[in-house]
Amino acid sequence: MTEQSIVEAPPTVDPHDAGEVGEERSLASDAWRAMRRNPLFWVSAVMIAVFVVMAAFPGLFTRTDPTVPVLAEARSRPGDGTWFGRDIQGYDIYARCIYGARASILVGLFTSIGTVLLGGTVGVIAGYVGGWVDSLLSRIGDVFFAIPLLLGAIIFLVSLPDFFNNNYLLIVLKVVLALVVLGWPSLARLMRSSVIQVKPNDYVQAARALGASPGRIIRSHVLPNALAPMIVVATINLGAYIAAEATLSFLGIGLQYPAISWGIDISSAIVGLRTTPHMLFFPGMFLSLAVLAFIMLGDAVRDALDPKSR
Repeated sequence: MTEQSIVEAPPTVDPHDAGEVGEERSLASDAWRAMRRNPLFWVSAVMIAVFVVMAAFPGLFTRTDPTVPVLAEARSRPGDGTWFGRDIQGYDIYARCIYGARASILVGLFTSIGTVLLGGTVGVIAGYVGGWVDSLLSRIGDVFFAIPLLLGAIIFLVSLPDFFNNNYLLIVLKVVLALVVLGWPSLARLMRSSVIQVKPNDYVQAARALGASPGRIIRSHVLPNALAPMIVVATINLGAYIAAEATLSFLGIGLQYPAISWGIDISSAIVGLRTTPHMLFFPGMFLSLAVLAFIMLGDAVRDALDPKSR
């Protein structure tokens, strides 16, 4: 047998891996592969999707007007003509739980977006520029960070003029404004630390040596590699802001009429806690599930973006 007659068999290729040959790998693509294999991600995503649809299209879930009371059926229990019963004023609890998702989701979403934009911008500037700019912005952040979130929000909301109580959107925006003003320092600290870690890397120094402007370096090299921790924390914070809104509304200084909120319904249910506990149970359950969904999503995103877990 000659050497020419010896033919090596070609290596076998797994058909499942064939589609990934030559595919560009990135942090986002690797994170998506990890998330879609995580059951926690799909459970939280389905729950969040239901709450988002509930907030955007409440008419798909109920035809009952949550602002129309039936005093003759006040305090009725679940099954007595309604799914969740009626509260002390005769409002349909099920309808109010459905419509209450809108205000809570809006507050959580807008607050998360606001804190990401404000805190992220401050953190990038402080971490990239450094020097006295970093010291100044860090000390300003420390002042706001030292104020307790709920206590500061109470003082802030009480100080606002009555102009913010004129319509539904302004009522929501005043709560968002209070939470953004007090919530941005934690994200600014996190973003500053990420930028400081990314800034000395070789690809950033190479871009700077080639004459790239600071704006281009931040946009093309620093931000894509420093955003992951802030995305994780912002996702978890969204659920925390929903809980904070409910707490402020429970105290009577957050969302107010004509807004419908789980916190408002929980506050009104305290009066009949012993005799009609269902008035507290159902809005509390919706609030807990919404907060839990965003916390689980944040955990799934954290696991996917953490290189040590893969």
